[in-house]
Amino acid sequence: MRTTLRLGRIAGIPVGLHWSVVGIVLLVAIGLAARQLPLLFPGYPVAAYVVAGIGAALLLVLSLLVHELAHAVVARRNGVEVAGITLWLLGGVAQLRGEARDAGAEARIAAVGPAASALLALLFAALASATAQFGAAALVAIVFVYLALLNAALAVFNLLPAAPLDGGRVLRAALWRWRGDRWRAAIWSAYAGRVLGLLLIGLGIAQLLFRGTNGLWWVLLGWFITAVAGAEAQQARVGAALADVPVRDVMRHPVPSAGPDTTLHGFLRDGLPTDPPPPAVVLLDPDGHVTGLLTPNRIRSVPEDARGTARLGELAVPADQLIRVRVEESLATVVPRLGDQRHAWILVEDAAGPVGVLTTSDVAEAVADRRLGAATFPIRVEGTGRRPSTPPSGWWFPGQRPPD
Repeated sequence: MRTTLRLGRIAGIPVGLHWSVVGIVLLVAIGLAARQLPLLFPGYPVAAYVVAGIGAALLLVLSLLVHELAHAVVARRNGVEVAGITLWLLGGVAQLRGEARDAGAEARIAAVGPAASALLALLFAALASATAQFGAAALVAIVFVYLALLNAALAVFNLLPAAPLDGGRVLRAALWRWRGDRWRAAIWSAYAGRVLGLLLIGLGIAQLLFRGTNGLWWVLLGWFITAVAGAEAQQARVGAALADVPVRDVMRHPVPSAGPDTTLHGFLRDGLPTDPPPPAVVLLDPDGHVTGLLTPNRIRSVPEDARGTARLGELAVPADQLIRVRVEESLATVVPRLGDQRHAWILVEDAAGPVGVLTTSDVAEAVADRRLGAATFPIRVEGTGRRPSTPPSGWWFPGQRPPD
């Protein structure tokens, strides 16, 4: 779910809206302002109903954001990278890159979302009671009641034990702790999600046949749950197959280092190893911190007449765009960090610093080696044929050495 409009950062976490979030605002605002509120509380000006409907819709979107922020904050505190939060038609998505380190962390990350929604339900209920006691307009009180009910329903629905709902994550954590196999637990939780999704689709079709168009919402929700649960089961199968493949067995190495202020011409002339040519070059500042990764394609993109002034730091993949993993990790822990990146560079490090690199294609080839097939890998990568044990002669530039 890609962000259409970026709203900024909250607690350091990027927050954005997908264009479909307009659907939530319109459904709630129009439903309240044009139908429910005038029917239940007649006699108010049209403008009052419109303001109440829009206010309720915006507060609902804010409630969804609080729910997802709770997931994101607890995930970060448990060592899971958070790429951002996106709100959309069916709620929100906290985009996590990585997996919880243990079942306890998994349960905490999952359970905090429904807990936040339950607290919001209590808060809105208290506001409804307070506005009624202090003589505020009934229209204001009923908006708070409506929000309290929606947040309570959101908390309860999300606790259903089926992925990708929060209850499915709690189920996965429980099965993981019970059986000791995180990937098998994820597959079982995803199967439960597919069953729930099919049930919701069936319920929606029945409503369409006998009760009108309200069933479309259940069909859409059921389709979404079924699709995401299927994708999670697929990723879990990949994780299970790669769980015993260490990163050190797949990475490309060695990776030499250079300074970011070095000119490209000087580096190619004096600093680039050629036997064998490296898969990439790590750029380090004077304090030894990684500032970027120089790749062959980025060098090839620089015209010959610009190499004397181009600096390596200007050409490299910035450090904040790299996925960084430990050399002792399993390859299974790398896959969730890729997100939807099709051409990611992964920097492999040990206690002393960088020791190798991986690309998305390397991970895809490891999946193929396990005979899972390309369709099983959650990211489609073009051209994942077997690479040679050493790069070809023109890996960095034709002729290996540039002219003086």
